[in-house]
Amino acid sequence: MERIICVVFDNETKAYDGSKALNELDMEGSISIHAKAVIVKKADGKTEIKDEGDEFPIRTIGGTAIGALIGLLGGPVGMGIGAVTGTFAGSVFDMGWAGVNTEYLEDVSEKLSPGKWAVVADVSEEWETPLDTRMTALQGTVFRTSRRDYVREQDAKDVASIKADIALLKEEQAKSSAEHKAKIQKKIDSLNKKLNVKKEKAKQRSERRKEEAKAKIEALEKKASKAKGEAKRKIEARIAEMKENEKKDLDNFGLPY
Repeated sequence: MERIICVVFDNETKAYDGSKALNELDMEGSISIHAKAVIVKKADGKTEIKDEGDEFPIRTIGGTAIGALIGLLGGPVGMGIGAVTGTFAGSVFDMGWAGVNTEYLEDVSEKLSPGKWAVVADVSEEWETPLDTRMTALQGTVFRTSRRDYVREQDAKDVASIKADIALLKEEQAKSSAEHKAKIQKKIDSLNKKLNVKKEKAKQRSERRKEEAKAKIEALEKKASKAKGEAKRKIEARIAEMKENEKKDLDNFGLPY
């Protein structure tokens, strides 16, 4: 299962030890890391990336799920679903792209106070015990949540809502006088423009998600080709799960572009 992990530590040394431990868990097949970063909460309340590995399939943190989460952790807590400016050259992230809910964000933010460090990662894992055991030994506090594609769900809901509004207007138009038909048509035209804009943005986000999923799967396939025994079996199972989840997502939230 793909999850967003945030492990909070009291200091820099423990954070880097935690990052190293995650790498070791990845090498032995207990987890698969798709992206990872070491961050610190500064005195002004903003988060700063101190290290992001380049050995993972998602090499550029900005714009990814954990990039969105890092930006949110440097912003106000309890804002609900909405855009927040992070600390990466004006990039804007949101909870929907991070795939987390308000409760998770608040729990992490409460623990990640100024001066504390954390390792944030996008991982696949079947069991929580291997990761929890290693992080507890390093006195790290683990926060995890299953990554959920709120953005895709919202895109599908928005498109369905606009289409429903257009359908109702067309029904009203069919029963109206010539004068009112023209007025209603203007409303329909306006909604069609809004629908096209929404579809285009959703399409762009969908393509971005596909590229991210493809990179993750290709990286896992490369690892599987070199792995043996139980580690190989676990990685292959993760590949199959990711492919199946991608298919389900398209079936459930795919938009008619």
